[in-house]
Amino acid sequence: MVIHTFLFRWKSDVAEEQKQRVIDEIKALQGPIPGLLEVYVGHNFSPRSQGFEFAGVMKFADAETFGGYNDHPVHQKLLSWLVPLVEAVEVDFKI
Repeated sequence: MVIHTFLFRWKSDVAEEQKQRVIDEIKALQGPIPGLLEVYVGHNFSPRSQGFEFAGVMKFADAETFGGYNDHPVHQKLLSWLVPLVEAVEVDFKI
């Protein structure tokens, strides 16, 4: 299995409605993307977050399905409007 984690710092002009859309659309990736088994997202409340306000974790069946995630059209559609809104950090590892 593969765990995909991400942290976002919002750009200064991101509205609350856009933040909610991010949550909704990331959760909606489970189902259309084969091998995406679990999705967890939420607002960070840690005082040690270094400014990262949003976090997510995804669990994939294996490295092959994780590999297909990046180029999947549903994911690419999300990235097309999400990337300009955030500064992101990603960490991926096998379990």
